[in-house]
Amino acid sequence: MLKSLRLRNFTVFANDELEFGRYLNIIVGENGLGKTHLLKVAYCALAVSARGARESGSGDPTKAHLQTAIANKLRGVFKPDELGRLARRQARGPTQVECRFEGATNAPIISAAETTSRFDLAFAFNAASKSEVSVDRLPADWITEVPVYLPTRELITIAPGFVSLYETTHLPFEETWNDTAILLGAPLARGAREKKIRPLLRPLEEAMGGAVESDDLGRFYLKTKTAKFEMHLVAEGLRKLAMIARLIASGSLFDGGCLFWDEPEANLNPKLIKRVARTILDLGRSRIQVFIATHSLFLMRELHILQQTEFPDHDTRCFGLHPGGEDTATIQQGKTMDDIGDISALDEQLAQSERYLETESELTTA
Repeated sequence: MLKSLRLRNFTVFANDELEFGRYLNIIVGENGLGKTHLLKVAYCALAVSARGARESGSGDPTKAHLQTAIANKLRGVFKPDELGRLARRQARGPTQVECRFEGATNAPIISAAETTSRFDLAFAFNAASKSEVSVDRLPADWITEVPVYLPTRELITIAPGFVSLYETTHLPFEETWNDTAILLGAPLARGAREKKIRPLLRPLEEAMGGAVESDDLGRFYLKTKTAKFEMHLVAEGLRKLAMIARLIASGSLFDGGCLFWDEPEANLNPKLIKRVARTILDLGRSRIQVFIATHSLFLMRELHILQQTEFPDHDTRCFGLHPGGEDTATIQQGKTMDDIGDISALDEQLAQSERYLETESELTTA
């Protein structure tokens, strides 16, 4: 489990530490304040570690491998012209990132202090870096679960053939798309693991009205009781559910690991948003640590209702991003939405509801 993330001079973050919840982490803020950046930088660190043993050919992490792998991942995910473009403007000192995992001591972050977590990782670069990263804290071991990153759009319709095209052609798409396409093409879980997955998968299939299948060419279909539909013919909201269902069915989202989901509510109607909210909390029960970035008041209210009524012990942390000085963002965090300050994007939704009720009341009494 990712316990905390410390950022210093990274994009809009001057010096911030986020302490994460075990099950759910909700990042809220206006556009341009770095919600997606938080998801991506944490994802990069975890993805590099999870693939470290296979890509390095070594069971033990080395600085030589990590320095190259981290730089490549940051450039592939964020797509800057140079790595130094990720440094905060007008920053003094290097850009530093540190991930601590459960079991770490309370030693100061970004330091040479010893830690009890064998997965802890810290790295740094400066504004002049083209592709150079230094590893300040070397983990003693690789993490074992590959993280999942879901962008705002669905990927299940483009996954067939995307991986081979991405790896042989210079495409402008960020690397998270390729990573997720690879996971969507993974074989389905079988045997005892499949039986454990079914309770988590069944509600999604009920919401979609069928199950996700694939053919020999890797193309996906939604199979209902009466027909089989090419995934391109399925509504986009249902495609997002299909993507989650496929990742659960393959075991990529089950029993450990992390899910990073940017705006889960995008292109979903309220009924499907309710289904997504429940799935997010169900994933937590299945030992998936979930990170979402959103500005949907409906989604956050639905998560709150479910947590109060059905998931009272769900360990959750909320993070509110606010404008700071000199092109920076500040972070307020706590266990509930009441702890993160006023978010104007949410306030506008509340204000519109009040204006609507006032207008209806005036029309009724007129």
